[in-house]
Amino acid sequence: MRMRSKPWAKPELEACPFFVRRGEEQKGRWHEWFPSRQPIHLELGCGKGYFIAGLAPEHPEINYIGIDLKDVVLAPAKRVIEAAFGEKPVQNVALTGHNIERLPEIMDEHDQVERIYINFCNPWPHTGHRKKRLTHPKQLVLYASFLRDGAEIHFKTDDDDLFRDSLEYFTQWGFPVTYVTWDLHESGRTDSPSTEHEEMFTAQGIKTKFLIARYCGEATDRQIE
Repeated sequence: MRMRSKPWAKPELEACPFFVRRGEEQKGRWHEWFPSRQPIHLELGCGKGYFIAGLAPEHPEINYIGIDLKDVVLAPAKRVIEAAFGEKPVQNVALTGHNIERLPEIMDEHDQVERIYINFCNPWPHTGHRKKRLTHPKQLVLYASFLRDGAEIHFKTDDDDLFRDSLEYFTQWGFPVTYVTWDLHESGRTDSPSTEHEEMFTAQGIKTKFLIARYCGEATDRQIE
């Protein structure tokens, strides 16, 4: 989907105390960026920020990093997060722009992320494009470079084929799946805030699939196809 230009986005982000323009300068030092050293949770493709906005104010004991590619997305996310905090300062959130396929440029083993959230990513249904999936083994190997042993990946999607394939990806590449539901909203879980896409798909009668995979300390190094 082509995004409309937002002339206000860049200057507003530059003035935002929780926006990081050059994430590569924080590589290996994300824990030091936050006022308090505490567990880091990372959302890949944070979009307009509704997911982090639903978590961060309620969990001041967690530091959240939201990554997306463009200012036109991150600037609305900044506003949504500020609104969620109200009069309180935003101290446990960092927003930064970067290509998720190149995460090792901005994170390494010193950052020790304890949880990754992947919400409604592009399913890339065509065979030739599947390496672009955020749950593909090509990406899982990258995540392993900065995940803490025992870290979790929480994954939500509307796409049945992507979910089915992802179950296989995680299981075969050193991320055993510890929880699965094909209908999150009927599962009784209340710890995963809705995203903008989630609300749209739910209104269309499409079920949200959800899983939790755990990193066991190493990702297999066999050939990625």
